[in-house]
Amino acid sequence: MRVLLYSHLFMPVPGGTQTIVFELAAGLAEWQSSHADCGPAEVTVVTRTREASPQDDSLPFRLVRCPRLWALIKLLRDADVVHLAGPAMLPLALSLMLRKPVIVEHHGFQVACPNGLLFYEPEQALCPGHFMAGNYGKCLKCNSVNVGSTKSFSMLVLTGLRRCLSARADMNIMPTEWLGKVLKLRRMKTVHHGMLGSAGSSFANPSPATFAYHGRLVSTKGVSLLIEAAERLQKQGCEFRLKIIGDGPEFARLKSLAAPLGSRVEFLGHLPAAELDNALSDVATIIMPSLSGEVFGLVASENMLRGKLLIVSDLGSLREVVGDTGLVFRNGDAEDLASCMRKVLERPALSASLGSAARARANTVFDRDTMIQDHLGVYQEALRR
Repeated sequence: MRVLLYSHLFMPVPGGTQTIVFELAAGLAEWQSSHADCGPAEVTVVTRTREASPQDDSLPFRLVRCPRLWALIKLLRDADVVHLAGPAMLPLALSLMLRKPVIVEHHGFQVACPNGLLFYEPEQALCPGHFMAGNYGKCLKCNSVNVGSTKSFSMLVLTGLRRCLSARADMNIMPTEWLGKVLKLRRMKTVHHGMLGSAGSSFANPSPATFAYHGRLVSTKGVSLLIEAAERLQKQGCEFRLKIIGDGPEFARLKSLAAPLGSRVEFLGHLPAAELDNALSDVATIIMPSLSGEVFGLVASENMLRGKLLIVSDLGSLREVVGDTGLVFRNGDAEDLASCMRKVLERPALSASLGSAARARANTVFDRDTMIQDHLGVYQEALRR
């Protein structure tokens, strides 16, 4: 079976989609090399990311960067199955024209929200679903805040086109059942993201009084809400530390916002994998205060593998990932988040017990081998269609 995986962004650009595409491609290549009796097989990853990575020459799969149009058409024509990481319109339209079995795996809300985040900019809050309800005027108003009316109209039209093309795909893969209920596409199947069974060795002496945020510093991630919750704990006389790990356009503003908290809050910026494990070694609890934009929450599953307790906002995707092994607070409610953090401080054993349960859940539900097998099943079904 010749599988073509298309991802607009890929390594060395960091990101959750890129991580999952890499794990999937590597896992498929490993599976196919150990199942030679199934016939000749090849895994090809195609990306628009031009920047090369030091790992390119040692990858277990073929990697093609920035192919020209005719080269892309040939790659699609030679594939048995085309798998798109997101509803990328050009390869999706070409695959349908070539009558190729095509699968779209959705890593965002691009077929149900013009900004792809399900985030209503004027109110800086979770969007109730204006596009799906036909409230297109609200969509135009939302994105005009950042890109102007002309670009906002273009985004609205492109969302409709992506939705139309995705509806013609042989299968639409959702990383959570909740996302399927939001996107409401034809021929959907839930396949959870999977990782290898170890996400580092950050289990040595974690402190229940040490919290961390790990992710990009953008408005949809709700880090300002976390800082507000930390200020409430400070006023209540609670002793704690908070590490904010990551970078992004909000870095300077958030650091200024957290200044009154003094040494309680530490901004560590973006950390490579080895340094990240070290930074998390004394952290018992990871907080994900996301306001919107999460279709799965890869940071959640990665830190569940590390044995961390997760405190997450009640977005459907995050609730589904952590299950009953984490604490959940009302989206956008700083007082409710502070209450969850205070519960961890008052019950030190809670982080250890729920962290252990989280690791067991991640190893069972978000296993990479299961993800590979489920994708192979989708490919076979697409070929039969």
